[in-house]
Amino acid sequence: MLKIYPILCRAGVMDNYAYLIIDQETQTSAIIDPSEVKPIIQKCEELQIKPKYILNTHHHFDHTDGNFALKQKYQCQVVGNIKDSSRIPEFDIGVEDGKSFSLGASKAEIIDVSAHTQGHILWYFPEDKVVFTGDTLFNLCVGGLFEGTAEEMFTALQKIKALPDDVEFYPGHEYTMHFAKEAFVLAPSVELAEYIDRAQKRLNQGLPVAPVSLGVEKKCNPYLRANNLTELQQLL
Repeated sequence: MLKIYPILCRAGVMDNYAYLIIDQETQTSAIIDPSEVKPIIQKCEELQIKPKYILNTHHHFDHTDGNFALKQKYQCQVVGNIKDSSRIPEFDIGVEDGKSFSLGASKAEIIDVSAHTQGHILWYFPEDKVVFTGDTLFNLCVGGLFEGTAEEMFTALQKIKALPDDVEFYPGHEYTMHFAKEAFVLAPSVELAEYIDRAQKRLNQGLPVAPVSLGVEKKCNPYLRANNLTELQQLL
């Protein structure tokens, strides 16, 4: 089983989330998408954790800026899509779509969701029922198309929609309230109103909105509600 610690980085600027994850059986740990070094080191020192790996979802600087310093400090290995080996800083270990990666006794399935960037991957831990979506899926929105097409984003979202409803997702940014009003205008519902109310209460308490179950997200996120490419294109 995984223990998951969200770490807010670039607070008030880009509001990234990095995640410290620990396999509780073996105490093997990793940092997902280290955007900013200082808050990550603070959390590691607080928990007396020395991460063994850095797991990147994609190559963008705000998800990889901590790779070099954390690798130097902890002698950890950087893991990412083998297709992105030339673009992810300090790259060590390549993973591939459809294959798996072991973090101690916890196993991640690698899912290619190229769209936001080419080579973007999800880190999906089926036994723990959690998925780290980077910049592909946010609360009530999706990431922009920096390198991909609408068709690729639609394909990526279908892969996410195919995951079980009880899987909880952890996004790469805290953008919930930026998109809440638009989501409500597009498809108002009692469930969405409850989603937004819960999100605001958690943020007021200094907590991340995540995790949210994919079952709820599929009902509330306009981009996941799109049934075909044309509907998605109208949103992008």
